[in-house]
Amino acid sequence: LAQQRLLIKGGKVVNDDQSVVADVYVEDGVVQQVGPNLNPEPSTGLVVLDATNKLVIPGGIDTHTHMQFPFMGSRSKDDFYTGTKAAIAGGTTMIIDFAIPQKGCSLIEAFDMWKSWADPKVCCDYALHVAVTWWSNKVKEEMKTLVQNKGVNSFKMFMAYKDVYMVNDEELYEAFSCCKELGAVAQVHAENGELIAQGAKKMLAMGITGPEGHEMCRPEEVEAEATQRAITIANVVNCPLFVVHVMSKSAAKVISNARREGKVVYGEPIAASLGTDGTNYWNKDWAHAAAYVMGPPLRPDPSTPGFLMSLLANDDLSVTGTDNCTFDICQKALGKDDFTKIPNGVNGVEDRMSVIWEKGVYSGKMDENRFVAVTSTNAAKIFNLYPKKGKIAVGSDADIVIWDPKATRTISAKTHHQANNFNIFEGMVCHGVAVATVSRGKVVYEGGAFNVIAGEGKYVSRPPFPPYVYKRVRQREQV
Repeated sequence: LAQQRLLIKGGKVVNDDQSVVADVYVEDGVVQQVGPNLNPEPSTGLVVLDATNKLVIPGGIDTHTHMQFPFMGSRSKDDFYTGTKAAIAGGTTMIIDFAIPQKGCSLIEAFDMWKSWADPKVCCDYALHVAVTWWSNKVKEEMKTLVQNKGVNSFKMFMAYKDVYMVNDEELYEAFSCCKELGAVAQVHAENGELIAQGAKKMLAMGITGPEGHEMCRPEEVEAEATQRAITIANVVNCPLFVVHVMSKSAAKVISNARREGKVVYGEPIAASLGTDGTNYWNKDWAHAAAYVMGPPLRPDPSTPGFLMSLLANDDLSVTGTDNCTFDICQKALGKDDFTKIPNGVNGVEDRMSVIWEKGVYSGKMDENRFVAVTSTNAAKIFNLYPKKGKIAVGSDADIVIWDPKATRTISAKTHHQANNFNIFEGMVCHGVAVATVSRGKVVYEGGAFNVIAGEGKYVSRPPFPPYVYKRVRQREQV
C-alpha cells in the first residue's frame, strides 16, 4: 500500500499537556514535522487537509470492545470490520478487544482465535487483552508466553458471571501475582457474582422477569464491594489494577479513595455510564428497556453520569472505553421472559468521542487537553503504547483526527455505522465531531466518506512493564 504524504494545515494541535497552532507533516505513516507554516517538498503528490479553526488531536483509543463476541447464546452484531469502521467515523483509531477463553480452555488458543477473526477485517489498529477465567500452572505458563511472545500486557479477571467466567479470591490473588511478575496490568470486571446469582433467583421468584430485574439484582453496592475487594487484593500483591467499566458513583468513590491513599489503580468509565442512565430499564417498551441491559448495569440515579464525568475530569478516573458489545432487538429477545437471558451489551465505539466532548468539554467540566488524555493519551501510557500512540509529535504514528468543536451531530441508529438497530444515545445532540480521521498516515474517513479496506489495520504488540504504571511499583518493591 503506497503511503500518502500528508500535510494537515492551520489547525490547533492538541496533546494532553499543551495546545499549539501548528501544521503537521506525515510521511510513511509517521509524523515527521510539527510546526508553523510547513512547506514540505516536493509539493506534487502531497495530500493537504485544511484544519483551520479546528483541533488536530491524537486518534482515540477505545480500551474496551467486544467485536463478534460469542456470549450468552448469541454473538455481538459488530464484527471487527463494522466495529472498527464505526470507530474511525467517530474519531477512534485504535481499539483494544478481549480474547476470552472458556473455563479450562487455553488462553493462547483464545488469543490466536480472536486474532484470526480480527486480522482480515480491521480498519484501524487494534490490540488484545486476554481474560483469565480459571487458574492452573498451565494458565500461568500461557500468561508468560503471551507477554513474552505475543505482545500482550494486560489480563482481565471476571468477579461476576458465576459458573461461566468468574474467578474466586484465591484465583485473583494468583493471577494478580503473576501479572506483577510479568509486568502486565491486571484488569477486573468488579461485581460480586455470588450476590448477583442469589439476587437473580430472588427477583425471578418474586415474578420480576423484565429488564428492571437486571438492575435490581445487581445494585451499586455489589459493584462497590467487588471494586474494594479487588483493590485490596491487588495492593497486598503490589500489582497495578485497572477497573473496567466503572458504572456507579459508589464504585467510583472506592477507586477515588484508593488513589488518594496512593494505590496504583485506574478506573475506566465508559461512554454509556457517562452519557446515559439506568432509568431506561423501567421503560414501558420492553425492547427499549432491554437494549440498555449490560453488566454492570447502568444506574437509575440520574446524577451518576455527571458525577463520573467530574471524577474523570479531576483524574480520580483515568481513561474511557465503551464496552461496545452490540446485540439487536431480536437477540435481546432471547430474554423476553427472563432478564437473566438477555444478552448483556450496548453500543458506543462510534459515539464515545462526541459523547465525552459534549458531556465533558462543552459542559465546562474538562478542557481540550484533558479530553485528549482521557480518550487517548492515558490509555496509551497505561498499556505501553506511548508515545507511538496517544500523542502528536515527531516519530509518533500518524493516528490523527481533525475535530470540529463547533459542529454538532445528532446520534441516531438511522445514521450510525454500528451494526445495531438501536442506539442507547438516540437523539442526543453532541457538539464536537470528527470531520476527518487519519490512520497510519492515510485519510481513512473524511466528510462522511470512508476510504478504507478490511484488514488495513494492524495488530499492535504491547511490551511489558509500562513505565507510567510500573515505575512506582518497582520502587515500592525495592523499599
